[in-house]
Amino acid sequence: MTTPFLGLRTCIYRVPDVAAAAEWYSNALGIKPYFNEPFYVGFNVGGYELGLHPEGPASAKATAGKGDNIETYWGVEEIQATFAHLIAAGATAHEQPNNVGEDLWVAMVKDPWGNIIGIIQNPHFKIQ
Repeated sequence: MTTPFLGLRTCIYRVPDVAAAAEWYSNALGIKPYFNEPFYVGFNVGGYELGLHPEGPASAKATAGKGDNIETYWGVEEIQATFAHLIAAGATAHEQPNNVGEDLWVAMVKDPWGNIIGIIQNPHFKIQ
């Protein structure tokens, strides 16, 4: 069966201060954004886009508790080390690293603006 979907391309986090978030994510990811403007900041994370978008006053009210119903996981090789790095960078634990079967591990943190960042260690998943 074929699908018109090509896979995940972009994950956008809404933040009240794009400049502060760009600095935090640069530190947390260990890379600089490839696109950095007041209206949008984009990082290329392993061929996928992590975007930062300013949240306006109207969207701030609409997104109280934002992200709790959406889970996006970024692939990592060492989940414990990556989780510890994100916590040290200022994220807060949302879900400790846990084994979800065989050698698959997932965890979640919240960035300083309340966005959930999921990470997954899955040696079976290969980009096609």
